[in-house]
This record gives sequence, C-alpha cells and structure tokens, in this order.
Amino acid sequence: MRRRSPVFLARRAYRLRRLRDAARLLPVAGAFLLLLPILWEPPEASDRNTAWDGIYLFAVWGGLIALAAWLAQGLAAGEDSDEATDAENGPDGPRRGER
Repeated sequence: MRRRSPVFLARRAYRLRRLRDAARLLPVAGAFLLLLPILWEPPEASDRNTAWDGIYLFAVWGGLIALAAWLAQGLAAGEDSDEATDAENGPDGPRRGER
C-alpha cells in the first residue's frame, strides 16, 4: 500500500480559496442578519418601536457593503498575482528545472 504524501497548498492559493468561500457565504449571512429583527418582537408589547430596527438594518447594510468591498479587493489582488505567475510560467506550467 502506497503512502500518500501530505497535500500542500501554497499560502497564496489557500488564502484565495478562503476568500472565495467567504464571498460565497456573504449573501447567506447577510440574509440571516437582515431577517433577524423579525425575531426581536417583545412578547407583550402592543406597539413596537421600529427606530432601533431601522438603525440595525442600516448598520448591517453598511457592514455588508464594507465587507464585500474588502473581499473584492483581496480577490482582485489574488487574481492579479495568479495571472502574473501564469505569465512567468507560460501556458504549460513552469519550465523544466524551475519550481
């Protein structure tokens, strides 16, 4: 039985994958956070003060925009560095003797 060597990912590729995962998860987390005030209704209150809900919604909205911008910046920088690496290595990968 052959022993498998441990899988090694370059740090840049690993971080780029995690950023992509975070970008895919952002809409789901955002939907959850935006629907959360529905659960906040006090049990015995007849009229509800929606001012705090509005403040919360705008804060979450602004936070989601900021987080999406940060993720987009990281993803764009990662793609640029991958393109530069591909250009150096050529279409067939690294040249013989280079790794």
